[in-house]
Amino acid sequence: MGNLMGDVNKALLFLKINGPQPLCNIAEELNVTMEGARHQLLKLASEGLVDFRSESKGRGRPQQIWSISEAGQSKFPDKHAELAQKLLSKMEHIMGKDAVKNLVDANCQDAQDKYRKELEGISGLEEKIKCLASLREAEGYMASYESTENGFLLIENNCPIGGAAMNCPRFCHAELNTFQALFGKSVTVTRVDHMLSGQHRCSYAITPVNPK
Repeated sequence: MGNLMGDVNKALLFLKINGPQPLCNIAEELNVTMEGARHQLLKLASEGLVDFRSESKGRGRPQQIWSISEAGQSKFPDKHAELAQKLLSKMEHIMGKDAVKNLVDANCQDAQDKYRKELEGISGLEEKIKCLASLREAEGYMASYESTENGFLLIENNCPIGGAAMNCPRFCHAELNTFQALFGKSVTVTRVDHMLSGQHRCSYAITPVNPK
């Protein structure tokens, strides 16, 4: 999708990051009129990249809620998801479920070793999270982080292995374990949002453990 230049691609990126949105929010983000935003969204809809539904709230006309479609999701990095799905399926068929489990766990350990090496020498929880978000961003996860009342939130707006994870949820389990192992017992890592559960992103609350 290149660098997502142009208003039409900006609309798609906005929906990718923020989830389903009413037309007025999209128009405000693009700095165009409601009619201008509708025109751009209809162009995306004609290409099958977005969907919309009508939502009624009290009196007045229903408002249109726009969201990115499965085809729209495919415009973002996917790490050859279809091939990964086929290989995992073949592996399970030929070698059994334990072989797939061992493969996912080994991949998880490789990622953990890589991240730990990059985080080595960095002090401070926020700086470590900032570094991890940067590493995940480079891997296609559209990652960022933000401060919260109790700690931090690591946000991933894209899952480049989503297709494989859909067929093998252990990828998600391993990812959570990787983050927890990286930060150790001084923090708790909890998944807040999960794409496979229907949310538009994955996010993780990273909370320092309060000393007793």
